[in-house]
Formats: sequence, structure tokens, C-alpha cells
Amino acid sequence: MARYLGPKCRIMRSLGMDLSLKSRIREIETKCKINNLPGQHGSNKKSRPSDFGLQLKSKQIIRNMYGVLEKQFKNYYIKASKKKGKTGEILLQLLECRLDNVVYRMGFGSTRAEARQLIVHNSIEVNNKIVSIPSFQISQDDKINVTKKSLKQIRIKNSLKIAEEIGFPKWVKVETDKMEGIFFNVPDRSDLSPEINEQLVIELYSK
Repeated sequence: MARYLGPKCRIMRSLGMDLSLKSRIREIETKCKINNLPGQHGSNKKSRPSDFGLQLKSKQIIRNMYGVLEKQFKNYYIKASKKKGKTGEILLQLLECRLDNVVYRMGFGSTRAEARQLIVHNSIEVNNKIVSIPSFQISQDDKINVTKKSLKQIRIKNSLKIAEEIGFPKWVKVETDKMEGIFFNVPDRSDLSPEINEQLVIELYSK
């Protein structure tokens, strides 16, 4: 299955949630109209979604938010289910530790998609070594930085400026002038979005 390359607003409207798919530099509320149902005029019909519908929507929210394909997402679930602890929380932590997500959290990319592009183009180093795999798992105290050849990229500078204004997550420390950061630790569940319902995803896969 190929990665979705269509309109990002369509995904967010259909799921009714801002998934940070659009650049932080833009105001998405006015362009995407997330609270509107998909379609030219939306729909006036109100129907109660089934349990399966809610579970599927929760999976699609998380999968699209982190930008992983269906098979990749299921593999993360399988890996999380084999570890000790709450499977849902571990699943989110595995996704948060992806290099593309950490690069996004540190503000080097304005979206996770842009962060993936930087990684694939050899613009990111982990512990002073170039890593070109977006799914690479970051560990506690790993250092992530922009390579020397990419330090002058305007898009990275602009993204960092916006990220600094918004504020960085507490589990990373970023030195914007050096374009480098430290991944302090894996975030707790309480640090992540309360709008995500990972338990419904576990129920979906447990059937």
C-alpha cells in the first residue's frame, strides 16, 4: 500500500480532529474546517456510530497522526503487546520514539511528513551519525541534530522559529541556535494528547 499523498484536510475533516498534518506555520482552522463533515455540504443526519466504527476511527486517528501505514501500525501493536505494561501506552510510546516524530517534536520539520523528508535526504544525525530511516527508534539521551550541509535550510529555520514560539515538549531539550536536541526520556501517557483513545485500538485488534 502506497503512502497517502492526497489532501491532508480531507483526512482531518473525516476524522474530526487536528492531526498536525498541515504546517504549523499555517492556520489550519480557517482552511481545513475540521468540524465540518466531508462532502460539499456535509450531512444533517446524526447516527450513533457502532463500537467497531469508534474503534476503527481511533485507529485511523493515531495511524494518520504519526503517518504510518496499515501494516506498520499493526506491527507496532504486535510489538507493544509482547512487552510488559499497558499495551496501548506502549504502542503510543513506540510511535513517539520514531525518529521522524522526534525530529518533528524538536521543530526541525513543520510536519512529520517534512521530518521524514529531511531524514530520507540525509539531513539528520543521531549521536553524530547520519540516519536515513524515519522509523528508527530513538532511545533516552540520544542526541539528534541537523547535519552541517543542511544548517542553512530556510524551511528548517522557519520551522524551528515557530516551534520555539509554541514551546517544545518537556521530554526534549532543543538548542535552536545549534539545531540540535536531546531526547530526555520516553513520554508518559499523561504527556500525550487526551483526545487519543488507544484503548479502543487495543479492543479492535483483540477481536
